[in-house]
This record gives sequence, structure tokens and C-alpha cells, in this order.
Amino acid sequence: MNAQSLAKDPYQSIRPYRDNEVEVVLQRLIRDDECISALTRYQFPTASGPLGWLLRPLVRIAVAARVGDIEDVHGFQMLVADYMQKMIGRTTTRVSCSGLERLDPNEAYLFVSNHRDIAMDPAFVNWVRYQGGMSTVRIAIGDNLLRKPYVSDLMRLNKSFIVNRSAKGREMMTALTQLSSYIDYSITSGHSVWIAQREGRAKDGHDRTDPALMKMLYMSQRKQRSLSEMVSRLNIVPVAISYELDPCDALKAQELAAVALHGAYEKSEFEDISSIVRGITGDKGAVHVGFGTPLSGEFESPEQLAAEIDRQIYLNYRLHPSNLAAAGEPVSDEQQQAFEARLAAVEAEARPFLQQMYANPVINQRKAEQESL
Repeated sequence: MNAQSLAKDPYQSIRPYRDNEVEVVLQRLIRDDECISALTRYQFPTASGPLGWLLRPLVRIAVAARVGDIEDVHGFQMLVADYMQKMIGRTTTRVSCSGLERLDPNEAYLFVSNHRDIAMDPAFVNWVRYQGGMSTVRIAIGDNLLRKPYVSDLMRLNKSFIVNRSAKGREMMTALTQLSSYIDYSITSGHSVWIAQREGRAKDGHDRTDPALMKMLYMSQRKQRSLSEMVSRLNIVPVAISYELDPCDALKAQELAAVALHGAYEKSEFEDISSIVRGITGDKGAVHVGFGTPLSGEFESPEQLAAEIDRQIYLNYRLHPSNLAAAGEPVSDEQQQAFEARLAAVEAEARPFLQQMYANPVINQRKAEQESL
């Protein structure tokens, strides 16, 4: 990018696509063989292997027809909403929400949420806001998930912006400052933002905000205002997303067991993409999105700010029967048996990790309740 275009559009390399870019990107996706192959596998998981040569041209034609009338980001998101509704019908028993009434539809917020699923966490935040008549959010997503150009295109069409995690040294400081500035720019220009409380999913179910995230948010503002003024300016709202069932729980438990037993776990090349697909298509049971209260008051340090976000996430987390059964709290016989069957389905060395994954939200909430007394 040359200096002139950078001055005109300083966030071009990381920002979501704009309305006037949508048509070109959609045409690029239709021509992308990898994208069409992935959509074919998603639509026809059993037939796409032997009949892929026949199905792919048909899928390309169907996609071209489906996106032919889309002219802007809103149009693309309406297509996503259609798929989202079908996914919710197939993979959840219900989706509920609390705290939405505390949010002003005309205000922009920075939603800092716990992180269990790569794609579905922000998707459910968007869904409950959309159902409540509120605007969708811009989504922070790591560049480690965007190794495939078509994945990057799809995400940026859906209001995602890129967190450059692969940068090193001085380049990393430049990237973090740009990210900090872009989030501030989004909020102050009226666009809400979703970002996970830490890099990577909380595979052990222990939701902890990384103070380094708070430092990043402050980077572009530290010369102009205090930490507390930054918190007020960004309108930070903690969000607790809870899944009765985690479609990736067995994989997470196996990874944790491998690290505990062997000291390391080696990811396969496209394991993150596989997790995205499993998270979207797998059974989630009941899902709850709990919005906290916008943060205000004095904060002396990033650590203090992170602790307050944690407190609200713990208290707003909806405990499901799977959590209570894992923590040894009273549930029905049927619910207890269902959880024990889920435990039995994983290898013996992974079972303690799977149980702890579901139990930790209970432990954290009980502790937060005691500290609030």
C-alpha cells in the first residue's frame, strides 16, 4: 500500500469490506475453486467426495444465483442471517439472552466476551442483537484463521476485521497500535465491536481476560487520556456466552490431555478451519448470551480492568445442567446420565479435562457470588 492510499484509508489492510467493494469480492468468491469445494462439502458432506466433480458446478451456479442481487454488506448479512436461522434450528434447543435491555440501540459498545467457539461466539452476539432490532457488530478475528483467501473474504464481508497476530518485533507494535486505533475509530464513529477477552479459546472453560488486551486497547490513547477515560470512551460491556454442549469439547479435552501427558500438542495445518465447521454444525443444546453492565468508574491498571470484566462474565454466565452435573451440583437423573455418557465417549485420559471444562464456570460463578456478598 502506498503512502497516499494509506493516508486516505489507514485501516484498509485490516478493516471489513465496504458496500462499494462487495460485488467485486462476491464475484471473486464465485470463481474461487477452493471456496466452491468447501461449500460443496458443507452442503453435501457424504456425496461431495465421489460426486464432487458433478456437484461443484451446480453449487457454483446456485451460489451465483443466490448472491446475484446482493449489493452491500447488509444484503450479505441478510444471507448470513438466513443460514444462521437454519443452523439454530438444527443445532440448538433454544437461544436466550439477558441484559439486552440495558443497552441503548443508538449507542456503540465494545463487547468483550468470553471465548469458546471461533465463529459462533460473535455470531450469537450478532443474532440476539439482530433479533432485538439492534445493529450487528464489527468482529475482531485473528489472521491465523485467514490463511485461505476465500475465508478472509467471507469474514470481511461479514464485518470482521483482522488482528495481525503473526507480526513480530517492531512490526507487532505498529500492528497493535493500528488495531487499537481502529477499534477506537469504530466505536467513536458509531459502530459496535466484538472482541474475545483473550487470544485463543478457553479450552478448559476457565474464562480469564488477558490484561494485555486492555493494554492494546489503550495503546492509541495513552498520550491523550487516562485508562478510566479510555474505558468510558469505548463503552466496554462484558459478555458471557454459554453453551450447554460444546461441539468441540472432545477435541479440546484431548488437546489438554496431550499437553499434560506429553508436554505439547501439534495442531494439524487446517485444524482451526475444522473447528469452525464443527462448531457451526455440531449440537450445542441451549445457548445463552448474557450482556453485562457498561463499565464505568476509576481503573488504576489493566489488571484491575480485566478483573472487573471477569467478574461480570462469571456472574452473567448461564449455568446449564451440563455445568452443574460436572461440578457435582444437583441435577435430574436424566441430566446426570446424559453428562456421564458424554464423558464416557472420550478417551479415559481426556475425561478429567472434559469434566473440568464444564465445571469451571460453576466454580468461578460461586466464587464471584461469594465475593459480591
